[in-house]
Amino acid sequence: MREPILIGLFKRDRGGFITLGALFVIVVVISAANLLIPPDSIFHITGYTVTLIGKYLAFALLALSLDLLWGYLGVLSLGHGAFFALGGYAFAMYLMRQIGDRGVYGDPVLPDFMVFMNYKELPWFWLGFDNAFFAVAMTIAIPGILAFIFGFLAFKSKVTGVYLSIITQALTFALWQAFSLNDLGFGGSNGLTDFKDIFGFDLQSSYTRAALLWASFFALIVSYAICRFIINSKLGCVVAAIRDGESRVGFFGYRIVGYKLFIFVVAAILAGVAGALYVPQVGIINPDRFSTLTSIELIVWVAIGGRGSLWGAIVGAFAVNYASSYFASALADYWLYALGGMFALSTLFLPKGIAGLFARRGAR
Repeated sequence: MREPILIGLFKRDRGGFITLGALFVIVVVISAANLLIPPDSIFHITGYTVTLIGKYLAFALLALSLDLLWGYLGVLSLGHGAFFALGGYAFAMYLMRQIGDRGVYGDPVLPDFMVFMNYKELPWFWLGFDNAFFAVAMTIAIPGILAFIFGFLAFKSKVTGVYLSIITQALTFALWQAFSLNDLGFGGSNGLTDFKDIFGFDLQSSYTRAALLWASFFALIVSYAICRFIINSKLGCVVAAIRDGESRVGFFGYRIVGYKLFIFVVAAILAGVAGALYVPQVGIINPDRFSTLTSIELIVWVAIGGRGSLWGAIVGAFAVNYASSYFASALADYWLYALGGMFALSTLFLPKGIAGLFARRGAR
């Protein structure tokens, strides 16, 4: 009798099982303490904490997507944050269309920034984003299509290593410059914000925030299962072989471009989904999410957590973002130095990250 797929995926993945199990407990406790315990109780957890953990879950999904690309395919992208931002913008456009006449200027069709910029009609690329299904589809399609086109041209041209990293950085820089323009129709440097509701539910409601928290957790679970299924399959074995020796795999007749392109597109789609989950919880998306710094921070999360483990990327995303929040308040003038020092120390003493540390202990 065949065992269930989920059990098979986690059977040899103790780290993933423990990590996701711990996150499940955290989500249950936080949502219950926020919704069921009275606000005047010391055990009540505020809506801010619910939103913060939801944001961390979205970042964990983003880190997971990069670990699939970097940890298992060996492609280091310095522009992976661009797909996160594109997914965020796609869903933010839907949220903006839901505002209607509740905006500052009361226009039932045009968002406030378009009224301010004297737009006479809605740009063609905003059409359809008043429909939730269309918006969700674009959240997946836009990052996926861009990744397919970019990846096909790069991999077909046999661009690898540091050169590929540089052109991915150029891609995200070009997008950052474009989305910063006021005339492009995406809010310029201010971005998109002031969202009111999602799927007809008030975004300021505690129940909506808890629902978004659970949606982020389930998206992380499903994405983790997809990534684990890929790397445990025959396709995953070929992908790992490409990482370790691309020329040798090509010598055996495998179509390397197809394998690399598939992983690149899947990673981009997962990053786009993470962006779509991030936006309604944080309440804003702007061109800063396209910045190279965002993608470099993402690499730090994965490196500290331990690339090539999947669950390590999740742990790294939570650890680094929590540390950033702590250092930003405790060491307001020096928190970037503290974060850099943490990365340097982990590189020196934990070259395989947190996941590698636990792997060594488990082997003893």
